[in-house]
Amino acid sequence: MLDVADEIARFNAGRDPERLAMKYARMRTSPFVFLRGTCHLFYKRLSLSRSKVLDGSPRAWICGDMHLENFGSYKGDNRLIYFDINDFDEACLAPCLYEMIRLLSSVLVAADDLKLSRAEALALCHTAVDAYATALRFGKARWIEEETAEGMVGELFAALHQRKRVDYLNRRTELKGKKRTLRIDGKKALAVTDTARDKVVAFMTAFAKSEPNPQFFEILDVARRIAGTGSLGVERYVVLVEGKGSPDGNYLLDMKLALPSATAPNVGTPQPKWGSEAERVVAIQRRNQVVSQAFLHAVEFDQQPFVLRGLQPSEDRVALENWDGKLPRLESVVRNMAELVAWAHFRSSGRQTSAIADDLIAFGEDSEWQLPLIELATQCEAQVVSDWKAYCEAFDRGAFKVDDKT
Repeated sequence: MLDVADEIARFNAGRDPERLAMKYARMRTSPFVFLRGTCHLFYKRLSLSRSKVLDGSPRAWICGDMHLENFGSYKGDNRLIYFDINDFDEACLAPCLYEMIRLLSSVLVAADDLKLSRAEALALCHTAVDAYATALRFGKARWIEEETAEGMVGELFAALHQRKRVDYLNRRTELKGKKRTLRIDGKKALAVTDTARDKVVAFMTAFAKSEPNPQFFEILDVARRIAGTGSLGVERYVVLVEGKGSPDGNYLLDMKLALPSATAPNVGTPQPKWGSEAERVVAIQRRNQVVSQAFLHAVEFDQQPFVLRGLQPSEDRVALENWDGKLPRLESVVRNMAELVAWAHFRSSGRQTSAIADDLIAFGEDSEWQLPLIELATQCEAQVVSDWKAYCEAFDRGAFKVDDKT
């Protein structure tokens, strides 16, 4: 029997105390936020009760932490905007339904937060399974076109075109004359020590020399970044660089420590050897996304593997709570998400022992796994809620109090 509090505490040991305290407090707020912060626990639970439904599915490269908040828009390295899967920290090789079971579970667990009835949440699960199977049967990797995107995804694209770079920079930085500095607000960014600042500056200076346009990466400021739930407390920086020129052409970069996948040990699939954890994250992200995110690099910083990429604002996600009580609006988004999962599997098929396209197509034509998968998701939902309640009890008695000595 797993000790929920012990599992969570051990997994998060060694993280930055200030941001870890934020993570623990957020996880107390709802089962869905808890789910997002405990990917390791979710998959460990599954590993203890091996499922023939999951393990019998074809191998695929998965993002490893699939849930409703793990999709968003971003600017690709070709400077065009895409909507796709956007977090690959836990990416690994696994039977493909390990990706879908977490997505379906997230739909069910998020029902209360989204004010969905039980029937509506289950209907969304059926929508997701149908869309995933249909995309597999179609047999080809596609992507969501900006011009034809519908519903809330279409609204997201439209909103992005109305947003100006200078407005975004003004929210994240302070302008002093013609120079910007990062806004240290305790919500998006925290101050760094002088030692950490010097290390980041030295790293970016060396990194810039290897790039075609070194001046672009001239560093202006650095801060500790606050973002996400699962990775809160992991060493992470937001870096303000010169970009296309000060003050309004500046760019924001994200630099995050790459830790071993929390999913990989629990899926029963041998993993290839990578040069570093950052190389794993970047390689699988490049395989699965239709176009890679801008500035995506696996780098070594302070003798540790980091992923460097363009900073992705939280505003670039679909505001699911704006479904306005109209289920077709949510069905459209969930359908897109399931399709993106299938397309990612095709895009990375036949790589390092992942299934070939023909195997994925055949799996999509088999309907026997679909209802059992939804049933398994309801069991996962019940387990997540139970674990959250156990976590809340431990949190409320002070078991997750964090201080600088932790």
